[in-house]
Amino acid sequence: MILGLRTVKYPVADLAQAKAWYSEVFGCTPYFDAPYYVGFVIGGFELGLVPDGEPGVQGCSAYWGVESLDDEVSRIVGLGATLHEAVQDVGEDIRVAELKDPFGNVLGLIENPHFDREAVR
Repeated sequence: MILGLRTVKYPVADLAQAKAWYSEVFGCTPYFDAPYYVGFVIGGFELGLVPDGEPGVQGCSAYWGVESLDDEVSRIVGLGATLHEAVQDVGEDIRVAELKDPFGNVLGLIENPHFDREAVR
């Protein structure tokens, strides 16, 4: 079952610089801060920074929260999507996958046991 929008991911070339900038822009510090990912809770949703990326106008990805990533990938592929990026454990028990819908759009899914949907900062 799709639980709602969870994460918008932005690729950045310099994670430390981007973390400082987004902290200033949103007036908060990250709730998750690791060398491979920095996450902010913004209005109950997550803004994620991923290092070594290629920023650009089409550079961010939205991820829909799910309880069971494997089940949802199977279900949505059964409905006509194709696997764009395989299920990955990105650390700390957080798993993501990207599917391509039948129209060519990327549909991101995330299973994140750390995300508090009630948090608003």
